Amino acid sequence: MPRFPVLRTTSLLSASVLLTLGATACSPDKKDTARTTPSAPAAAGLPASLTSQKLDWQPCPAPSTAQGGEGRAPGRLPDGTAWECANLKAPLDYAKPAGDTIGLALIRAKAEDGGKRIGSLVFNFGGPGASGVATLPEYAAAQSLRTRYDLVSFDPRGVGNSAGVKCVSDKEMDRLRDETLDLAGTAAQSKRIAAACEKNSGKVLPYVGTESAARDMDLMRQVLGDAKLNYFGMSYGTELGGVYAHLFPKNVGRTVLDAVVDPTKDPAQESLGQAKGFQLALDNYLADCAENPATCPYRSPEEGRRRIAGLLAKAGKKPLPAKSGRRLTQENAVVGIVAMLYSKETWPVLSLALTATEQGSGDPLLMMADTYSGRNDKGRYNNLHAANGAINCADTKQRSTPKDVQARLPEFRKASPVFGELTAKGLLGCTGWPVTGKSDTPEVSAPGAAPIVVIGNAGDPATPVEGARKMADKLGKGVGVLLTVKGEGHGTYGVNECATTAVNGHLLDGKVPADGTVCS
Repeated sequence: MPRFPVLRTTSLLSASVLLTLGATACSPDKKDTARTTPSAPAAAGLPASLTSQKLDWQPCPAPSTAQGGEGRAPGRLPDGTAWECANLKAPLDYAKPAGDTIGLALIRAKAEDGGKRIGSLVFNFGGPGASGVATLPEYAAAQSLRTRYDLVSFDPRGVGNSAGVKCVSDKEMDRLRDETLDLAGTAAQSKRIAAACEKNSGKVLPYVGTESAARDMDLMRQVLGDAKLNYFGMSYGTELGGVYAHLFPKNVGRTVLDAVVDPTKDPAQESLGQAKGFQLALDNYLADCAENPATCPYRSPEEGRRRIAGLLAKAGKKPLPAKSGRRLTQENAVVGIVAMLYSKETWPVLSLALTATEQGSGDPLLMMADTYSGRNDKGRYNNLHAANGAINCADTKQRSTPKDVQARLPEFRKASPVFGELTAKGLLGCTGWPVTGKSDTPEVSAPGAAPIVVIGNAGDPATPVEGARKMADKLGKGVGVLLTVKGEGHGTYGVNECATTAVNGHLLDGKVPADGTVCS
């Protein structure tokens, strides 16, 4: 099964697993016992025991279940190079740099022999919640960059093997995903899950925000021996890269941000944009499908929209059976559809899955929903949901009530008849969270930073293309360099030849594309 890129906010994963979003600014959370996410001092104040630490690189074991591992260690690269893993010590609280530490899991593949090595190139694959240790070996598109870089990635704090956040059990996660609740029930469930996260991971919850992760990357830069941070961020990783550039503009090296999060939108605005984005992707799929009658289950886009709406309504009234004994609920059906809208390459699979669902089988869409939700075939979950919720709720100050969401439901339903209501429910994800969020939107202005290539894809369902324009503007004149792709899917590198060539030119040769470049 493919490893799907993940969203900055994953309200679409399931309205029953809502540790994912901040909410509207209408009503602050009335829980006055919440701890505040700290604002940390600059990394220059770190002790030498951290900045001068030596990493003990060893052959990588198989990724853990929390990282999404399937029981196999990463194989060697084509030239025989082995993947190496290590742990980096970082302050738990950057306001107390000499206090408690946590371990951050790292992975690398050394640069090819004989190349003119620049340094390390650090990747973040999004989420928040994606394990870089598990994902980098699977990201074949990056291999051409080893001619000049050590390829490096990591599990950000709270993710995978980096003090990974733990909340509910696997069986409880299955049960939560199987529930269909109204807004009040959703908010109550969010409070119960938040309490479980506090019970199992309360020590780290105040310290898993994006600002702390950005400071981790600057510590990583120092320990790896690089004067500048060369960085490739995707999806949420673009926000992390923007925050890093704001905090450390003079340390920005060659940087690419692909599938860009809009830094000007609060969580509610961002969720509404995602609802529109996935509806656009579904409409584009249906238009393409209708042009291939031999494989398309629908004769026209209009018929497709009508039949999909009917299918989801049917699943909402009576979930479809699956061979495992589980059920395909309406929400899991939506998640399964979402999973196959990330890339045009999976559109034919979506056609087959929708056909099977109409014939009464819940298996294909449930399998895709499981994969997207981080559940393996043994019923074990990685910590994507828990980490995603913890990081988002630490970052975002906004909180919502069922009344707030009810008022916005018409707007969300208008934006997307298929995805709108579920996305709106996701705004309740931080209800009862024990940590007060940092801000409404991230700060990414980076005057004085080196040029940063910012890429948006016109058909991106998860991070709509206008977010790239806003990021380039916010980074600042002469810093944000916008490249737009006229294509489908979430992310462009290794998919669109024009964008891939531009990225390679920038990272390998230092050639910055012209601002406003358009790739078709």
